[in-house]
Amino acid sequence: MEKIFIKDIAKFVGQEVEISAWVANHRSSGKIAFWHLRDGTGFVQAIVNESELSAEKASESKKISLESSVKVRGLVSKHPKKDEYEIQVKDFEFYQIADEYPIGKKEHGVDFLLDNRHLWLRSSRQWAVQRIRNTLIQATYRYMDENNFIKIDSPILTPSACEGTTELFEIDYFDTKAYLSQSGQLYIEAAIFAHNRVYDFGPVFRAEKSKTRRHLTEFWMMDAEMAFVDLEQNLQIQEELIRFMIKLVLEKNQNELAILERDIKPLENISKPFYKMNHSEAIKKLQALGSDIKDGEDLGGDDETMLTKQFDNPIFITNYPAKIKAFYMKRNASDQNLAECADLLAPEGYGEIIGGSQREDDYQVLLDRIKEHKLPQKDFEWYLDLRKYGSVPHGGFGFGLERIVGWVCGLEHVRETIPFPRTIYRLRP
Repeated sequence: MEKIFIKDIAKFVGQEVEISAWVANHRSSGKIAFWHLRDGTGFVQAIVNESELSAEKASESKKISLESSVKVRGLVSKHPKKDEYEIQVKDFEFYQIADEYPIGKKEHGVDFLLDNRHLWLRSSRQWAVQRIRNTLIQATYRYMDENNFIKIDSPILTPSACEGTTELFEIDYFDTKAYLSQSGQLYIEAAIFAHNRVYDFGPVFRAEKSKTRRHLTEFWMMDAEMAFVDLEQNLQIQEELIRFMIKLVLEKNQNELAILERDIKPLENISKPFYKMNHSEAIKKLQALGSDIKDGEDLGGDDETMLTKQFDNPIFITNYPAKIKAFYMKRNASDQNLAECADLLAPEGYGEIIGGSQREDDYQVLLDRIKEHKLPQKDFEWYLDLRKYGSVPHGGFGFGLERIVGWVCGLEHVRETIPFPRTIYRLRP
């Protein structure tokens, strides 16, 4: 008898197999019980017929409880009407009969579910979200590896910030101050001079006291930097990456998308070219839609929602006013008041998922920008060095993993996109 994973069950129709799993649900009708089993790779129904068991086993089967762990041996059969498979149980053993499970079929409040996040992760919906998240992570690594990027790990502890320290977590670092990183960008920028194309992928931290559905205080970010590219080439790489990620989800996670009841038509649109408009065009369109946004202002979350509901595919918003962007962004050659940058907004109201720009490659200009932003020059001397020794045109971008997961899964709030969310109100479990 072969021990298998549930995901492979279709290969074993007519054979007896062994599965180790948890009981995600159960019900009975007379002398027949139905156990809905989960082994981490998928779900399957096990049919427990008392007439097929010894009297002792039949009695023991009635001790079943939600989330009990069990080893089941039985015959694999195909459902007569559905494209599903079942196990006709011949024998079983409990690893453990679980205590009464606190998360039942009744409606639970969000706070209760988050307090029990360690258990909520087992639900089919949360299971599906994390499987899709994993596919998006693996797709990122695959795309980068296939397109001449190497992974460079950036430090989590930093002496300064990319864009000021107002939204950073400050910590005591022996006899000085340090900050939890908000981005690895500046550090991996140094590595392009050795490797041309590089990226990092890890947790970052922002002490922004935001309560919106798009913000976490700890989240995962992928930053990429590339030598010898202009903005158009930068955007092309971003578009290819997102298309590659979504395509892999559509190939691997149809079952998970079905569990989430996700309409996949917007995801299938990813094959079409992304839309593009500059910042001033976006402002005009938003004003026409009823937003009170003014010329020169950054797009807020509500503006992004309003705008992206008008489109069936992601949109690049380019050339933001330089005054609202970071010091390291290169200015537009034809208008020094604009930054050579772009944000990528996901459709269906989801908003920004990527931010990117050309990086200023001139030493004196970058030094002037640091002074304009009143940043401590000594903290950025090493960064300025990059413009003294073999400077080249270069650019980069960063995506927030949780925002992409939220969009792909069709979730209302990013707190479901990460296994253990951290917000201004939540540090446990």
